[in-house]
Amino acid sequence: MKKSSIAGIIIIAIAICVIISTYSDSSTYGSFTDAKESKSELHVVGHLDKQKELFYNPKQDANYFSFYMKDNKGLECKVVFTGTKPQDFEKSEQIVLTGKMVGTEFHASKILMKCPSKYTKDKIEVNEVKTSKL
Repeated sequence: MKKSSIAGIIIIAIAICVIISTYSDSSTYGSFTDAKESKSELHVVGHLDKQKELFYNPKQDANYFSFYMKDNKGLECKVVFTGTKPQDFEKSEQIVLTGKMVGTEFHASKILMKCPSKYTKDKIEVNEVKTSKL
């Protein structure tokens, strides 16, 4: 076998190993129930429970933010985020959290928010004007 063939096989084997390790480390979507059963990070989609209190006191600890969220199955859970509170968090329509359960709390490492569109509230009125040819 030629040295170039052996080098090609080694490069392909390394590429396959990298792809497999990347796939195994990727997190999946689930609910708070799935997060309780899983040891790895998980994406949980839901919405903010506006009836419950948000806690963020930057004078005491600027990297502690907690709130309550209901996942898409209706299960509510306390969420702890070790970071600053995102701007306009209360206006979000939907929240995607990445993290895992620690005891009875979901500890989020990332927060992605879907905010309401500024174009859906205002209706644009379009008037069609017909012109006649002379």
